[in-house]
Amino acid sequence: MELATAGREKSAAGGAAAGMAMTRALLVGGVIAGPFYIEVGAIQILIRPGFDMRVNALSQMSLGALGWIQVTNFVVGGLLVLGSAAGMRRLLQATGGGPWGPILVAIYGLGLIAASVFSADPGFGFPPGTPSGPPHTLSTHGILHFASAGIGFLALIAACLVFARRFSRRGQRGMASYSLFTGIVFLATFAATASGQIVFLPGLWVGIFLAWVWLSVLSAQLLSTAASVEV
Repeated sequence: MELATAGREKSAAGGAAAGMAMTRALLVGGVIAGPFYIEVGAIQILIRPGFDMRVNALSQMSLGALGWIQVTNFVVGGLLVLGSAAGMRRLLQATGGGPWGPILVAIYGLGLIAASVFSADPGFGFPPGTPSGPPHTLSTHGILHFASAGIGFLALIAACLVFARRFSRRGQRGMASYSLFTGIVFLATFAATASGQIVFLPGLWVGIFLAWVWLSVLSAQLLSTAASVEV
């Protein structure tokens, strides 16, 4: 009887350790997602002619002969974000947190993958040879791309606010303020660009950059928590 009980306890301990290891691995994916996405984007800006950050969106990098690089960036980034959302959910289930933060992060990850399927329309001189102005009409895949991006952006903005509230309730004022600041800046830059004024596009670059950094910092913060929790 004692041997059977000891066996069950050992098995349970092994399962908990494996669960914690899986959660930590998923959160590590969230830590590296932001740097990976940003660095791949920066490399493309340097090596691809005709791209102008003042008028072109990074999603247009999925067009042209080297478009596969940004398509891959969308897919890998999306999968890493989805994995981090799963890790967040596992951790919050163990610590009594709600599901909405991870769900919203997962929606952003799905939006990235959808953006890899539905490419943006060419315009503003990119790819080279494209007329300098905006596209005269939007294609179906261009509309779906904008929809995927918009839903994903709004989901990540909402995630910032949800986690800001969580951190505030737990007395983690630094992370709460950081999350709130990121959500507000991202919302403001997205809303300005969504108004149709191309002059606000550089601001959206800033908002997206801050959001990716926040996602990596959030994953690192939760990763440190996971080290002391049996999942």
